[in-house]
Amino acid sequence: MHVYLGSDHGGFKLKEALKKWLEGTEYKFTDLGCFSEESVDYPSVAREVCEKVLEEPSSRGLLVCGTGIGMSMVANKFPGIRAALCTNEVMAQMAREHNDAQIICMGGRISTDEVGVKMLEVFLKTNFSGEERHKRRIEMMMGK
Repeated sequence: MHVYLGSDHGGFKLKEALKKWLEGTEYKFTDLGCFSEESVDYPSVAREVCEKVLEEPSSRGLLVCGTGIGMSMVANKFPGIRAALCTNEVMAQMAREHNDAQIICMGGRISTDEVGVKMLEVFLKTNFSGEERHKRRIEMMMGK
């Protein structure tokens, strides 16, 4: 599985910690920015990650800004994307299991590195349940 990473300046440090963790795993990843704590506009980074995830349906995305709110709002504007703002492992698990989310969003000013790693690990390892009720709800969510 390929993971596309993106952050703004507020999420840069957490993204870097998550990238370091990914280096010790079997996951392939691409960092699409930002590459410093210098101020950037998060919608541009979110767009890049969403476009890559849509191009490669088996991939996953990680978006980190100060709170995760802005990134999740932008990502969910892209038709076909389901991005989940998570603050703990249970949310990360349910985002995948029940909502088949492709992108996890986090807050660099909200989550510690340790919590971020645990959330990302759970998110990447959890499969969609495939239960009929969840399929139906996803179809409704996606306007089908």
